[in-house]
Parts: sequence; C-alpha cells; structure tokens
Amino acid sequence: MFGLVPFVARNDVDTMDNVFDRMMNVFDEPFMSGFHTPEFKVDVKDNGDSYDLTAELPGCQKGNITLTYKDNYLTIAAKNETSNDEKDEQGNYVRRERSQSSMSRSFYIDGIDDSKATADYKDGILSIHLPKTVQAEDAGHTISIEG
Repeated sequence: MFGLVPFVARNDVDTMDNVFDRMMNVFDEPFMSGFHTPEFKVDVKDNGDSYDLTAELPGCQKGNITLTYKDNYLTIAAKNETSNDEKDEQGNYVRRERSQSSMSRSFYIDGIDDSKATADYKDGILSIHLPKTVQAEDAGHTISIEG
C-alpha cells in the first residue's frame, strides 16, 4: 500500500485564518519567500511489481539529498545552499547574499524490498525504484460451516 503523509505546518503563521492568508498573498513573492516551507513535486507510478518515484530537485547537489526508509516510511530530504558574492576592485564585498533551504517529503510505503531499492540523480531529477516484496499467491481455501 502507498500513501502520502500529510503536510503539517511548521510555524504558527501557517495556521492562521484563510481570510488573513488571502489578504497577505500580496506579499507572497519575492519578499516573503524565505518564510514558506519549500516543497518539491513527486510523481509516483505503480508498476505492479514495483513503485517508481520521480522528484524534481533543481539546483540541489547530489550530496545534499538524503533518502531514508524506516518503519515503512520513505523520506526524501534535500538541502539547497546558494551564495551570490560581488566584490569591488580591492576585493571587499559590495554585496554578499546567501540563502539556505531544506525540504522533505515522506511517503508511507509498505511491502517493498528495501534491500533492492535503487536511486539515481541527474539534471535535477531524482529517480527512485522500489521493488515490491514477492508474496506467495493466495490460492484461497474452503471454510467449513459448522452446525
């Protein structure tokens, strides 16, 4: 079985009334972008004998992506750090801006063989292949009725 773990707001501002949220949408971009929890898109395909997940993580370095499978939960976590330095002729900073973000998504997936799971990251796309465990087909059986 496969299930998406619901997103939980990480700060009190996200839980305020929708009217206030709609009113504040004017400030959404670019001024307030650092206050929102970044998310990324994930496509999930059930192939019958396996699941394939494709996550869009543009700009992330392979070393900053972590995949964890524990207690039937697959968690994809990524960090992204950028720096924009501008210096004058003497090498002094005229402007130096840095940003850092982290994001994660979790999925409930039971019945997979995590020892055979594979992942590949190329051009900002993370591809994950999760083979399902082989279960013996239930041929069924007859239940006798007593009485």
